[in-house]
Amino acid sequence: MKEVRLILGDQLNARHSWLKEPDEQVLFVMAEMRQETDYVVHHVQKLLAFFAAMRKFAEALQSAGHRVRYFTLDESADYADLPELLRATLNDEQATSFAYQAPDEYRLDQQLASFCESLKISTHMDDTEHFLTARSGWQDYPNSRMEFFYRALRKTYKVLLDDDGKPLGERWNFDQENRESLPKDKSWPEPLTFSEDVSELLAMIKHHDIKFMGEVDAKAFLWPTTRKQARELLSFFLEHCLVDFGRYQDAMTDSGWSLFHSRLSFCLNSKMLHPLEVIRAVEKHWQEHQDTINLAQVEGFIRQVLGWREYVRAIYWQHMPEYATHNALKAERPLPDYYWTGDTQMACMSHSIKQSLTYAYAHHIQRLMVTGNFALLAGVHPDAVDAWYLGIYIDAIEWVEMPNTRGMSQFADGGIIASKPYVSSGQYLRKMSNYCKGCGYDVKQKTGEGSCPFNSLYWHFLHRHRAQFANNHRMKMMYANWDRQDASQREAILATADQYLKSLNEL
Repeated sequence: MKEVRLILGDQLNARHSWLKEPDEQVLFVMAEMRQETDYVVHHVQKLLAFFAAMRKFAEALQSAGHRVRYFTLDESADYADLPELLRATLNDEQATSFAYQAPDEYRLDQQLASFCESLKISTHMDDTEHFLTARSGWQDYPNSRMEFFYRALRKTYKVLLDDDGKPLGERWNFDQENRESLPKDKSWPEPLTFSEDVSELLAMIKHHDIKFMGEVDAKAFLWPTTRKQARELLSFFLEHCLVDFGRYQDAMTDSGWSLFHSRLSFCLNSKMLHPLEVIRAVEKHWQEHQDTINLAQVEGFIRQVLGWREYVRAIYWQHMPEYATHNALKAERPLPDYYWTGDTQMACMSHSIKQSLTYAYAHHIQRLMVTGNFALLAGVHPDAVDAWYLGIYIDAIEWVEMPNTRGMSQFADGGIIASKPYVSSGQYLRKMSNYCKGCGYDVKQKTGEGSCPFNSLYWHFLHRHRAQFANNHRMKMMYANWDRQDASQREAILATADQYLKSLNEL
């Protein structure tokens, strides 16, 4: 029996059971496809990272004795889409069976399921052997809030527990200790980057007129594209960043782009690293360095991988495809032009966007409380926000991007993920960053020309959505603060916000 097995670009799992032993009757297929480069405008580094990693993975499979048919973008150009390419390959191979690993994106899941229905040979879908929960994770760990989902997984995988199954440190969550801004004299490690020449790949992308955003040094590509490099980045994080990760994970500065963050999300989402592998490495390193690394740093990181990452995936599969249409706040404005350039007088927005365009990376607070916060306050349509986040970040795959953007960031899902919208005025940004010192707007002012747009837009957001949020117990203090202000002050704030909303592209 001859079998063709498809490996997608985000399924680079070298430890998958498919790959235990070479089999002459099995042909592995990998392909660079226009259907994947064109569904949104991607950052050029994202395109290069996936293509380079795919090619290295295919080479490794061949070196291990596996039969591989790899389609470059040049070679796949003759096929309209992935099913057409697969059908031709199955015919050429005279295959009697087709197999694929469960896709992580709904559109690919539907496309491949439909393709299999059209075949007259046997087909089967296997697990990616990557995630710590099944697609049915929402049903397997039935609780509407991430905290309890996370605790259940801690117990299942015995992570940071004592011999009695209780959380180390007698607390499940150290989030309150993980919200410090950077002291003026605080330094951070120079980020580990790589230096691969991807000039030929870039030339190929340009030759095919693929539209992209961002910039790249193609002679010294900085992201890991092999499992060996991914493990090097993990080791660097453990040795140099974990000690202060939790404490400063929310901090922002215009002087650094990586700080104490691991930048492992691309390695995880492409499956070059397994989440439990990363979690166990962090646990082990902490156990060996408890004299210098406290538990809060470790728990803060593990919560992101074991808790949040698995949680948003469970939400995605529970609620798709309807989730992609949610617009609970009826936001309709287009995305301002500076999301594509960073050319704005708002220093926080300018730095976060330009950093994203330079590195295809921003950490979670830059995404949530700067660019996401502003889009929410401005009432930008969630479709536009989704497309931007899905394209600009190297780690963005729809299963993880959409719940974070449409749900956590934009509250477009009406509260499926978050119990309240994550909005703030400029005061939060002033507290957590040094952006405000170099800004063209005054963070201390709420009204008038030159006042911080985040301030008036924050109150305008609360005012226009009062019917939806006034009874939310987590927002009652916000509305109480609004109501305590003089009527004339409230009118001036709303007037300033209205003016800013009329001229969003000029801010």
